[in-house]
Amino acid sequence: MNFNKEKYLERINYSGNLEPNLDTLKRLQKTHLLNIPFENLDIHNNTPIDLSIENLFNKIINQNRGGFCYELNGLFYELLNIIGFEVKMISARVFDQNKGYGKEYDHLASIIKINNMEFLTDVGFGEFTFEPLKLQLGTVQKDQRGNFKIDKFENGYLKVCKIENEKPTPEYIFKNEERELKEFQDMCIFHQTSSNSHFTSKKLITLPTENGRITISGDTLKHIELETITEFTLKNEEEYERELWNRFKIKIQHQ
Repeated sequence: MNFNKEKYLERINYSGNLEPNLDTLKRLQKTHLLNIPFENLDIHNNTPIDLSIENLFNKIINQNRGGFCYELNGLFYELLNIIGFEVKMISARVFDQNKGYGKEYDHLASIIKINNMEFLTDVGFGEFTFEPLKLQLGTVQKDQRGNFKIDKFENGYLKVCKIENEKPTPEYIFKNEERELKEFQDMCIFHQTSSNSHFTSKKLITLPTENGRITISGDTLKHIELETITEFTLKNEEEYERELWNRFKIKIQHQ
């Protein structure tokens, strides 16, 4: 497997300490989120997503692309493992306001153990935390992207909620059980092909900034920075591809 740690760190603009401690994990997660977008463009370009680490590395690092949860968190897991973190891959079920919680393997994230404390890390959910969440139940944890809380759920699951105006909104539920990347393959195919998956409904690419977010959803570009929101429609494929390059430095190789 051709996994070049230095090239990966360069892709996420990370420099400095690589001791497998909490400070390093925090910095790795945030720089990853700020530099690699969440996107589903391959699905709409009819390019099958291969979950082998070699292919993920080639797409995200060599080709300067983004990806969705299986790709981003799958590759990040490999980086953390190589650096020396005690890390395990977990399955999560994402909350949908209309449909409830998705199936098992609906989402992939990781749990890292540091000094007998466990932390949930996720660089593949779109809008989520900049820093890992401690697996500490019932405590509101403040993050640059908002306030979050982990609680017990039913049947051995834990639930992650975002707290807005003192009201918890579920993000996803998960079990603290180790999984392997190959176990996510069927749901990865489902999210690429099924009309019941929100990933097939329209193209999406999004990247957080220190104080906001840049998103192209369908043909709408939205840039939020502090309290300012800029939004406009991309009139054609030429405009779309120009903004894809200008905002995300991405060029799509069409099939």
